[in-house]
Amino acid sequence: MIADIKKTTEQKMHKSVETFKADLAKVRTGRAHAGLLDHVRVDYYGTMTAINQVASINLVDARTIGVNPYEKKMVNAIEKAIREADLGLNPATQGDGIRVPMPSLTEERRRDLTKVVKGEAESGRVAVRNVRRDALAQFKDLVKSKSISEDEERRAQEEIQKLTDRFIQEIDKLLTVKEAELMAV
Repeated sequence: MIADIKKTTEQKMHKSVETFKADLAKVRTGRAHAGLLDHVRVDYYGTMTAINQVASINLVDARTIGVNPYEKKMVNAIEKAIREADLGLNPATQGDGIRVPMPSLTEERRRDLTKVVKGEAESGRVAVRNVRRDALAQFKDLVKSKSISEDEERRAQEEIQKLTDRFIQEIDKLLTVKEAELMAV
């Protein structure tokens, strides 16, 4: 029982770290990449939909992303969604498509992106802590139902805390690497 909870907890914490890695990949370091727009949501007939569901995204060149909506009337909604996504991008409509030029990274923009990355890291840490909280609640329930003793619960809590510390440390390492990458000129 305890081993199952630990295993599930470790898997969930690992997923939280993987999600953080994916979020870091979205933060650009000067070059355009299609994954930058992955988390942008578009109002598609009243439903918030991922941009890659309503348009094809490709690279025009190293500093420009091309977005080609599947429906012509979605151009304005997609342009608005990209502008409001707080990515510091200024899309421009060009016929039936949208061009998203990547502005060069100024010192101020690098600092802003560093703040964004720190926010993502904190979200990752919170996710890991939430998984820990859920595991500890499961242990408490087992003690209440007299399935495990309080000593077993205490030992299990310590092991879960070690897992939590390990995954938070991993998030911190990833954050440090990304910050250094962003601040490098």
